[in-house]
Amino acid sequence: MNINAAIDRLNWLCDHIPALIQAIPAGEFESKPAPEKWSKKEILGHLIDSAANNHQRFIRIQSEDEPVIFYNQNDWVGLSRYNLMETEQVIATWKYYNLHLAAIAKVIPTQNLSRNGVGRDGQKHTLKWYFDDYVDHMEHHLRQIVTY
Repeated sequence: MNINAAIDRLNWLCDHIPALIQAIPAGEFESKPAPEKWSKKEILGHLIDSAANNHQRFIRIQSEDEPVIFYNQNDWVGLSRYNLMETEQVIATWKYYNLHLAAIAKVIPTQNLSRNGVGRDGQKHTLKWYFDDYVDHMEHHLRQIVTY
């Protein structure tokens, strides 16, 4: 059991996606398709929020007995006001937070990958599952922002 493929994908995304995002015109990046929908910039902000919450998950699953970890993604995006932040800051925060998570993931002891955490729905999943799902979730949202 390992997460090396997901770590490699995460590092690749951090290396290639920022330039693609920087090429998006500001109006397109900050435009909301509908009042209740997120802009591309807010989607990237959501990925920062996801990184923050998954950072906690990746550590706590290793040190606690089946921690329950979830968050209200709409509140996080709404209260963070990503569209008001400098684009360069949002991109850099996304990139460097994810490089940090890749470095953490690289040193997770193999035996810890089978430890469980619990999500909002009460379902138990392994740390390996959570890390793989984290990268899959990120790729899904990055495709909403850019084509790669």
